[in-house]
Amino acid sequence: MNEKLRNVALIAHGGAGKTSLAEAILFNAGTTNRLGRVEDGNSTMDFEPEELKRASSISTGFATCDWKKHEFSIMDTPGDQNFFTDTRMCLQGADAAIVVIDAVDGIKVQTEQAWDLADEFSLPRCIFINRLDRERSDFAKTVQDTADSFSIKPVIVQIPIGKELEFKGVVDLLKMKAYIYDESGKATESDIPADMAEEVDAQREAFMENVAEADDELLEKYLEGEEPTNDQLKAALRKGTVEHHFAPVLCGSATKNIGVDLLMDFMIDSMPCPYDRPAIKGYLDGTDEEVTLEPDPDAPFAGLVIKTMAGFAGNLSIIRVFSGSLGSDGGFYNVNKSAKERFSQLLTVFGKDTKTVTQAGPGSIVAVAKLKDTKTRDTLCDDSRKLIIKPVEIPNPLISYAVVPKSKGDEEKIYGSLTKLTEEDPALQLDRNAETKEILLRGMGQVHIENAVEKMNRKFGVSVLLNLPRVPYRETIKKKVRVQGKHKKQTGGHGQFGDCWVAFEPMERGAGFEFVDAIVGGVIPKTYIPAVEKGIIETCIRGVLAGFPTVDFRATLDFGSFHQVDSSEMAFKIAGALAFKKAIPDAGAVLLEPVYKIAVMAPDDFTGDIMGDLNSRRGRVLGMDSKGKNQVVEAHVPLSEILTYAPDLNSMTGGRGMYTMEFSHYDEVPSQIAQKIIEAAAAEKEE
Repeated sequence: MNEKLRNVALIAHGGAGKTSLAEAILFNAGTTNRLGRVEDGNSTMDFEPEELKRASSISTGFATCDWKKHEFSIMDTPGDQNFFTDTRMCLQGADAAIVVIDAVDGIKVQTEQAWDLADEFSLPRCIFINRLDRERSDFAKTVQDTADSFSIKPVIVQIPIGKELEFKGVVDLLKMKAYIYDESGKATESDIPADMAEEVDAQREAFMENVAEADDELLEKYLEGEEPTNDQLKAALRKGTVEHHFAPVLCGSATKNIGVDLLMDFMIDSMPCPYDRPAIKGYLDGTDEEVTLEPDPDAPFAGLVIKTMAGFAGNLSIIRVFSGSLGSDGGFYNVNKSAKERFSQLLTVFGKDTKTVTQAGPGSIVAVAKLKDTKTRDTLCDDSRKLIIKPVEIPNPLISYAVVPKSKGDEEKIYGSLTKLTEEDPALQLDRNAETKEILLRGMGQVHIENAVEKMNRKFGVSVLLNLPRVPYRETIKKKVRVQGKHKKQTGGHGQFGDCWVAFEPMERGAGFEFVDAIVGGVIPKTYIPAVEKGIIETCIRGVLAGFPTVDFRATLDFGSFHQVDSSEMAFKIAGALAFKKAIPDAGAVLLEPVYKIAVMAPDDFTGDIMGDLNSRRGRVLGMDSKGKNQVVEAHVPLSEILTYAPDLNSMTGGRGMYTMEFSHYDEVPSQIAQKIIEAAAAEKEE
């Protein structure tokens, strides 16, 4: 069993220094010969042109390295909420997380969201307070913010030596040693500075008390006045971390490589290996029968695809092995696609490169190339034990754009190219709207969509424009009317005759359409009745007000007449259509608009602005709730008013706000706004 493996995800808000920390880890391990810098565009983890342009991660980067006879598998996750779905999916493959917090900017909404993601998977974690070498950095305030914001108690394990530009090292409260770093990032162990003795003693006392709480026996001895040994404290620190009783707080500067080596030692000493984690559950295919996937290398293989990377002469599927083992080649069964897959090489990923490996056991994160049917979130398993590992849910998109080709004839090329991008990024959703004839690209924010379009242009040579999509309005009626639809046409041969009386009446919102056959006495033969219904259905797709589908009404066919020779299904279909067109103008036709339920989370300072803004968008605030230092405002808002809400909220809150939204219901459009929509539709029809 591989007890020397550590699968660790770096999580934080964008710009906190996750990628810089990953680069320092790889450099210290001797895996790279230089300390890559995001600002210089030469980091191992950020290599996509779009990442280099934005100087931030938009996709999880993977790398492995060795440190003191242990193997680290590092996941550098995106911190921008536009790309948090990728973070969420990859965290399902992690065993622990390092929460990186900028000592200047402190905790942002995205930091809390990243923390919540780690909570979702019950990941043990530590906190690394980064950028203590910067002006206005504040270690004590940042620690206090973590205590106020997070669900697990922070326990200080290290304190900084020096402040801001004078920051030069850390004091380790377990070892009770100081570590001073030179400009190259090399540490010298020394005694604790005399001017810090009082502070260190106080912090050491708090450290011992907090850590002892993870072990009842140790706590009892401590409370009786017996001082724990360092070995006892070390064991309790590991126990408390793995069982997430608390979150140890370490500190340093990733760009100056201060404290990173001590963090790596901590990963070995206090973070879990795959066998320390609770076994995950699977479900036998097609049943509710639960299966415990023990991390046993001799068990049947079971793994989950946590990410798909494109550009490796085909797709590269990154797999977390939960049970069993894989060899250097072979096959497995994709339960989601009911398909057998084969691979000829087993790989590990290092930034944009790969290297071959001969085997992988429980806990390993490996990759295979060119699988035919496999996508992200699919379960791969041994044919002898077909089961499903439940993947993370993909959140609802927050923003949509209509994608229009710059060159005529590129529509199919656009659709094919975007389909490939959605395989790599399941948070992107692609749709052809039959009603508006638009190709719609949906995502988590404007940056998410723009990034996809840039990537499509780079990879597939397709240039497009992004337009706001048409809002899917609906039409309905408010009054009951009964009309005659009569189609009579005489030609040289057989004529055409269809005559029907139909009562149209409104139904409750969301009821759709209902057709009632109330014909008695055979005044219309049964063979013609479905034709009347078909005529109404085909006509109501384009409503009389502005051409939007008419919904939520009942059509009751109650009388009519026919001709033995001239009547036909077509004639009654036309009669049904005529009845609809005649009735709707007299039935109080109105426009309906889609209304979404939106939940906006931001620091308390912005609550007033957010509520005022939602009111200006015709929103109806439903209530407020607090979450940590943030407030959550819930409201119903018409879709037409929040088509560009993602960038608007970003501007309003300085990037500190986030939101979720889901369709709620259709509601009547105010008459003044409805009139403008109707006039615009009429003008477009004339063109």
